[in-house]
Amino acid sequence: MPAFPKETPQLDDLNTSLCILESHLFELIDCVRQNDIKLHRFQRLETNLLALNSLRELVEHTLHDTRSVFELNQVTLLLVDEKQELRKCLSEDGMQVEKQHGLILHTDVGALEKVFGKGGHAYLGPHQSEKSAIFFGQILADGGSMALLPLYRRGRLLGSLNFASNDPVRFCEHMATDFLDRLSSVLSVCLENTLNFELLRRTSLIDTLTGVNNRRFFDQRLGEEVDRVIRSGECLSCLFLDIDHFKSINDTFGHQTGDRVLAEVAGHVRSLLRNNDVLARYGGEEFVVLLGVTSEQRALEVAERIRSRIAHLELSGKEGEAIPVRLSVGVATLNPSLVDMSEGLIGTRLVEMADSALYQAKKSGRNRVVNAGVLFSGETKSRMTAC
Repeated sequence: MPAFPKETPQLDDLNTSLCILESHLFELIDCVRQNDIKLHRFQRLETNLLALNSLRELVEHTLHDTRSVFELNQVTLLLVDEKQELRKCLSEDGMQVEKQHGLILHTDVGALEKVFGKGGHAYLGPHQSEKSAIFFGQILADGGSMALLPLYRRGRLLGSLNFASNDPVRFCEHMATDFLDRLSSVLSVCLENTLNFELLRRTSLIDTLTGVNNRRFFDQRLGEEVDRVIRSGECLSCLFLDIDHFKSINDTFGHQTGDRVLAEVAGHVRSLLRNNDVLARYGGEEFVVLLGVTSEQRALEVAERIRSRIAHLELSGKEGEAIPVRLSVGVATLNPSLVDMSEGLIGTRLVEMADSALYQAKKSGRNRVVNAGVLFSGETKSRMTAC
């Protein structure tokens, strides 16, 4: 039997090289596979952001989804809020801004522009205390890295999306930033569109003088609230409020002072309500409130608290003279189990009841709360009472 020739050193080197190349090939294939997974995650993130309809949704999804997709230790979203309009908008949408982890509202856009410069360049590199304090609300521990992505749109700095990692080389100055650049661009567009939408919504549904909802908004919410309580079986209460002798305030102190009184009253009333309650200026010096999941007795307590707060306001005119401000309040309550009529008629009757109670409060001396009782099938419970 012929003997096979022994492998030469050259063949040994070739086999070793092939093994190394094969190992590198597997590593490249695995890297491609991992990048493909990341790309699909990023595309899904992008699609989700573009589909959102409110500022609150955009904030919540950005903070949660980016941290998950990029597997980061910390993510924050800093938004420029020079006039604190975003804070107000988010609060009215039910968000507890101070408790929203990762959200930072900053009033000084100049401090951010110093970090990013006129060109709006992102920062990628090690933790820096002077930067991390602004963009993360705290000084990050040494040894990690961070990425600060400015959100610019049409030359305006809207804020920044900020990533932090415990890995010191996760973000470095010369790394490829295609995904990050695209994400910041997409988020900037989403943020601009959302802010414009919120501005349009507030313009059409907010009373500009008092800053509370207008009648158009109230009419929309009334139907929604009635539908909700009918399905849940919970009570809904309505308060109708009117500033007593408001014409006299205008005539005595001037219309500008009258406007200030309207704004002050609206602000104090709102401060006594929950985030999910509805306050609207109904017209002139009249306001209306919807108290969800609120019984008749509880509504009377809220109404009296509001009346008392306004009665103790200390407002003064231009010359320092005291301005007496008082409220009359009418109260009505809906218990869905006691009515059998169309939803549209239920809302109308509830408001009419509260309005009638307000009329009785005015007629019986003002600066008081009158209860119209509970709405029954087509009629009110006959016990109009003053409190």
